[in-house]
Amino acid sequence: MNIYSIHNISNNIAGFILLGFPCRRENQVLFFSLLLIIYILTLLGNGAIICAVVWDQKLQTPMYILLANFSFLEIWYVTAVIPNMLVNFLSETKVISFSGCFLQFYFFFSLGITECFFLAIIAFDRYLDICQPLHYPAIMTGHLCTNLMISCWALGFLWYLVPIIIISQMSFCDPKIIDHFVCDSGPLLALMCTRVPVMEFTCSTLSSLNLFAPFGFIMGTYALVLRAVLRVPSVAGRQKAFSTCGSHLAVVSLFYGSVMVMYVKPASGHDSGTQKIVTLFYSVVTPFLNPMIYSLRNREMKEALRKVLGKREFKS
Repeated sequence: MNIYSIHNISNNIAGFILLGFPCRRENQVLFFSLLLIIYILTLLGNGAIICAVVWDQKLQTPMYILLANFSFLEIWYVTAVIPNMLVNFLSETKVISFSGCFLQFYFFFSLGITECFFLAIIAFDRYLDICQPLHYPAIMTGHLCTNLMISCWALGFLWYLVPIIIISQMSFCDPKIIDHFVCDSGPLLALMCTRVPVMEFTCSTLSSLNLFAPFGFIMGTYALVLRAVLRVPSVAGRQKAFSTCGSHLAVVSLFYGSVMVMYVKPASGHDSGTQKIVTLFYSVVTPFLNPMIYSLRNREMKEALRKVLGKREFKS
């Protein structure tokens, strides 16, 4: 379908047109197949980690319980994005309803915010384990671990709720075309008939707080961890500590390194191609890579996965 036809459709619908990745039909089928494979592998990888933690009693510790909940979060995070992308690739009109767009907007943002908080509490758990090993069992109890996880989910789903409700009440001008594959704050703010600087500032402030506060906490926590690790006299002890923290730092780097580019100024002038590539990376590629990062660097997780998969050998 050409751009002229899309413009005509956009003037006669109650929702929006989500352009996605406009290209030739054969390329869209190729992208559909690739994305479907990535989605299935992401579900299997994160699902395997959850099963390993649930079924292996050795992994019934706060560290692995947090990891299992993080994997559960990743499953829902990609599900908020990929199924609609798959439908979009096969759709001729690329239409998404008004309610469907804002539901995706809400869940996409809420799950992303929840992920920021989860990465922070995982870093806190690693800090306690390495810097306060004698007090760790008394501090990181099952009760505290549960409360931290509940707080992450609650804050994540309440953080952006009011701005999303307000934006959904605004008037959007024709053509209602979103040059993206997900209903995002920047394109939606750009479509509003009347610019609202207060709303743009509010979105920018909330996004900045959610990104930089947990990120600053994570960096400060790992600075203390690094100082503690360097004081460990045993080389094997230092290597074990670095291995434990290395996978989490890799995940933090992948997620924050891409997401910070986009949401400090949601109405800023990023071109649509950059928006799509960066958003695709942190919303699809990162959840796909996380199970491999966490499992391949962790001996206990590999052993648990071997049991779950029923294999005698698990090659890293």
